[in-house]
Amino acid sequence: MLEDWRYVHNTIIPTHVLTTEEVRDRVGRHHLEVAYLGETLVGCSTVRPPGDDARTATVIARVLPEHRGQGFGGELYARGLKRARELGAETIETVVLSSNEDGLRFALRHGFTEIERYLLPGDTIPWIDLRLSSPTPGSA
Repeated sequence: MLEDWRYVHNTIIPTHVLTTEEVRDRVGRHHLEVAYLGETLVGCSTVRPPGDDARTATVIARVLPEHRGQGFGGELYARGLKRARELGAETIETVVLSSNEDGLRFALRHGFTEIERYLLPGDTIPWIDLRLSSPTPGSA
């Protein structure tokens, strides 16, 4: 499961390739899921739980390009949103690499609003932080 999650992440986020050890570290801090169609890997998700003082969780759904537009992103997002709410989140955020135009369109279509663009040290492609401003119908 971790290698499949890592594969999807590294395919969609080529500017921030993770090692197996880094993914193992994340699984201890975040809720990670992998999605399949039969035995075919289609995507993954991450839920970063709310911190001690904040009631904000980050929900990220990633779908491999050849499987987009088939509803997998919506299912991953809905599962992640449900998990974040179960963990006590009152505010939901997501993050998208700006070169991932499909991911940005998905976030905007699901009620997220851009709150910040930034470059991480050594990066040349900005990241976009977004906050859920209106819930997706049926997701609240």
